[in-house]
Amino acid sequence: MLALSEQTIDDAIYPVGFHVTKAQNILKICRILVDEFRGKTPDDLDALIMLPGVGRKTANLVVTLGFNKPGICVDTHVHRIFNRWGYVSTKVPDDTEFALRDKLPAEYWIPINDILVTYGQNLCKPISPHCSICRLTAFCDRTGVEKHR
Repeated sequence: MLALSEQTIDDAIYPVGFHVTKAQNILKICRILVDEFRGKTPDDLDALIMLPGVGRKTANLVVTLGFNKPGICVDTHVHRIFNRWGYVSTKVPDDTEFALRDKLPAEYWIPINDILVTYGQNLCKPISPHCSICRLTAFCDRTGVEKHR
């Protein structure tokens, strides 16, 4: 990876948002991994968060999928949906992660992100969710929902 130019990496990841910054960070991360971790990806959440551009969601993703350790990947969908349901009452995804660590049974920590991302993209949308066809309506507080279909 370190032999690749920033432009080559940028071209490869182009469709993603913030591709220029991410290409820069990928090279920085590769250099740090070689220099400070002997070329190995750390399996520690705190070490991962110190890498440029790596937040809690990405660090949890690496820890859970890369090392099969417990963690909860909370993105915008997971944050929005758990708050909409009334399961948690938080303002930011990091706080949602900490609340879920206390409240959600550990067996659901890894699969919940995949489940809720698809659910959030297709049914429980940020604006005008499809409440009329949702099978979870009876269990949902609809917190923050002003208009729905």
